[in-house]
Amino acid sequence: MQLLLKSIFTCALLVIFVYATAQSLAKVQESEARRAYLNGTSPALGSSNLSQDGHFLSRRLRQVVHGEEGEEGAPSQMEDDLSQLMKSNVDAPDKEELRKCSVGLVLPVWTPEYNISMGDRLIRGFVYFVLLIYLFVGVSIIADRFMAAIEAITSIERAVVVKGPNNVKQVMHVRIWNETVANLTLMALGSSAPEILLSVIEIYAKDFESGDLGPGTIVGSAAYNLFMIIAVCMIWIPAGEVRRIRHLRVFFVTALFSIFAYVWLWLILSVFTPGVIQVWEAIVTLLFFPLTVLWAYIAERRMLVYKYMDKNYRVNKRGTVVAGEHDQVEMDAEKGPKHPMVTSARGNDAEAFDEARREYITVLTELRQKYPDADLEQLEMMAQEQVLARSSKSRAFYRIQATRKMVGSGNLMRKIQERAHSDLTEVKAQLHAGDDEETDDPIRMYFEPGHYTVMENCGEFEVRVVRRGDISTYASVEYETQDGTASAGTDFVGRKGLLSFPPGVDEQRFRIEVIDDDVFEEDECFYIRLFNPSEGVKLAVPMIATVMILDDDHAGIFAFTDSVFEITESVGKFELKVMRYSGARGTVIVPYWTENETAKDSKDYEETRGELIFENNESEKFIDLYILEESSYEKDVSFKVHIGEPRLAPDSTHYHDEMAAKIKEVEKKAVQDLTELDRILLLSKPRNGELTTAIVRIRESQEFKATVDKLVAKANVSAVLGTSSWKEQFKDALTVIPAEESEFDNDDDAEEEVPSCFSYVSHFVCLFWKVLFAFVPPTDICGGYVTFVVSIFVIGVITAIIGDAASYFGCALNIKDSVTAILFVALGTSIPDTFASMIAAKHDEGADNCIGNVTGSNAVNVFLGIGLAWTIAAVYHSSHGNAFFVEPGTIGFAVALFCGEALIAIFIIMFRRWHKGIGAELGGPKVSKYISAAILVFLWVFYVVICILEAYDVIVV
Repeated sequence: MQLLLKSIFTCALLVIFVYATAQSLAKVQESEARRAYLNGTSPALGSSNLSQDGHFLSRRLRQVVHGEEGEEGAPSQMEDDLSQLMKSNVDAPDKEELRKCSVGLVLPVWTPEYNISMGDRLIRGFVYFVLLIYLFVGVSIIADRFMAAIEAITSIERAVVVKGPNNVKQVMHVRIWNETVANLTLMALGSSAPEILLSVIEIYAKDFESGDLGPGTIVGSAAYNLFMIIAVCMIWIPAGEVRRIRHLRVFFVTALFSIFAYVWLWLILSVFTPGVIQVWEAIVTLLFFPLTVLWAYIAERRMLVYKYMDKNYRVNKRGTVVAGEHDQVEMDAEKGPKHPMVTSARGNDAEAFDEARREYITVLTELRQKYPDADLEQLEMMAQEQVLARSSKSRAFYRIQATRKMVGSGNLMRKIQERAHSDLTEVKAQLHAGDDEETDDPIRMYFEPGHYTVMENCGEFEVRVVRRGDISTYASVEYETQDGTASAGTDFVGRKGLLSFPPGVDEQRFRIEVIDDDVFEEDECFYIRLFNPSEGVKLAVPMIATVMILDDDHAGIFAFTDSVFEITESVGKFELKVMRYSGARGTVIVPYWTENETAKDSKDYEETRGELIFENNESEKFIDLYILEESSYEKDVSFKVHIGEPRLAPDSTHYHDEMAAKIKEVEKKAVQDLTELDRILLLSKPRNGELTTAIVRIRESQEFKATVDKLVAKANVSAVLGTSSWKEQFKDALTVIPAEESEFDNDDDAEEEVPSCFSYVSHFVCLFWKVLFAFVPPTDICGGYVTFVVSIFVIGVITAIIGDAASYFGCALNIKDSVTAILFVALGTSIPDTFASMIAAKHDEGADNCIGNVTGSNAVNVFLGIGLAWTIAAVYHSSHGNAFFVEPGTIGFAVALFCGEALIAIFIIMFRRWHKGIGAELGGPKVSKYISAAILVFLWVFYVVICILEAYDVIVV
């Protein structure tokens, strides 16, 4: 069906083009034949080679030529009549039927201008047509650079401090520019710059006289935008989906002003002062532009009377009934249930930040479920990609996206991936800046690790000392052992010595001997310290190492190392250590299990129970706890882990069974009857220590929360539109990049995409423009203002060439400027907006970037484009004591026709929104959307055809 509509649309354009060209060339041929006919008549009027079939000659002329009157004095009368008729019939074609090509502002005229054949005219028309297309491509590319600068300017942010739900202050960055104001001012200027500049440049090129090309382009572009772009977007929505306007009040304002703009043109052209534009009329037209912006801003912010209109009510998180905006309620209903937002005094910016943070957490949760084996950093980068891809995008994004696809410069989604990786790298670097900072000292020495746990029967163990910093020089440090509860000579062999670090060596090791005995004793410790470093060396923590000697003569005491363990939700598997001290002889079984508190099994963690088996001389074991991830930003829950009564494991020698039996016999004795051997035997029994219960507290780490906040603050998709250096710009200009859209799956098995044949062809065709515009300053310079100024200057130059080429094109084929503007120039400047709207319709959640920008742009085009041009001309003529004349002609007729059809289009759009079976401006049921689109297409074709017929006086109004 889409292919059929495209074919019908193409055929309609072709028929209109052929008809307009044929009508124009027919007049050319008729005029040239008339000139040749009259030039063939002899001055004496004796020649009879004038054809009697020349229908363009009057009967009076034919009678004069053939001497039908025959009265005396006829020759003199005949000469007078012939002279008069030749004057009216020879000069008239040059003035009215055959256009005289006036010299352009930039582009020289193609000579000779007269007595050229039909074939030559067709060739010239074709060359100018191809030149126009190429110029349209160029102005589209530079216009995108212009819009990137506008996006950089409008995305400037300011830091604000808001209070969170727990009265915690939080610094956020919010945009200075209001979205509605930005769309109606700079964004509209960016998308409509060629039409606006063409109108202004034409006034200057014609010595401040009015022309048809500029106003005709604006009116023709408005008709194409309102009818064709919306029609294409209606059927471009994927099946089963709809798109609704979010800011309905803003749309009403822009739609009202877009229609009023053309009504106002008709009034000042045909009613107030017909054919004359007064200075006050031009200035008022220009002042309607800021009035439109102001009114739209008031509507968007619900100021003045709007705060009393169109309110619905909803229940907030605390169960309080609060007033809510109608549009927001509708959009929330479409998107399904969401996390309720607390109504507070923090303002829309804070709520938007919280919403963006919740969306990031949701995306991260989905990715963790999809990629359970991926590490957190990789998931964070993927989440940032998707948040950037899903975030609300401006009109500039879709416009640049469309142009990049057309000229072989790839997809902006790829730049989003690069931006996400850059954001994460930058955030991690900021968070770890304090950890990674090196001190000013060239050399630092310390123990690594700083704590050693050894068995009494280990014999010897190794101690490691490291050097950090500058290792290119010689360094040394002394060490010695110090007694603690363990004594040198009885529990270990004391040692003292010097460690030398030659150049390039960053660590040294030495060994300490532990003395084993058969006497039961408590666990003991001693210390090793570093001292007397060489010059330029600083001792760092830990400069004293602690050595714990575990007695291995009895079964041991079992306990956790701490009573509370705080872990992060993203840890995945947490290993909870159970220590065995005061003995390590024999195999011991220790049961364990988990218990719910605020954390619930199967929701926050996996319930577990089992037994730890400590082998002979084994001093520690780990309980594996699996934490389930919810990616909660404010998570703080806990559960308990218990260890039960340890018991000796049975062995093949029955040694443990015999020992257990002896212990049971001793336990039956009274305390006063216990011998020293009985007491040692009881101490050798495995038993629990004090810490048999550990509380595991699950919280999100401060680093994760800081990472989320910083990434959300950086989730500004406008950053991918700009450039940071000329090197980047020239690299983009010379590189062919695939235009296929990425789905952010990051599959390792995915094949590398290769640019298509179309991408290569379009790249080389547009290479001249891409390299030329790579010289435009990057947007990172002065916040995009330099790019803004340079780009608008370049657009002005190319637009001036377009105006000359369009005029020469019409002159070569004898097409009126009004028809050229409405049919050719308007389409050339609007095609990029068509593709941008199609992309926005498919990927945006709302229809504002498809419909709202159309009506807003139409109003801005008239008020700013025509208003500015006519104000300049009216003031110029007024200063010289003259009036500024503007012939209503085709422009006045086109304006009146457009106003009537625009009302029909707005009615169709609103009918679709409020119809229960459709419920949206775009998309919806297949039959309804195709019928609506067909009506809009018919309105545009009817508009173009009627305007052409009126221009050539086929229809007289």
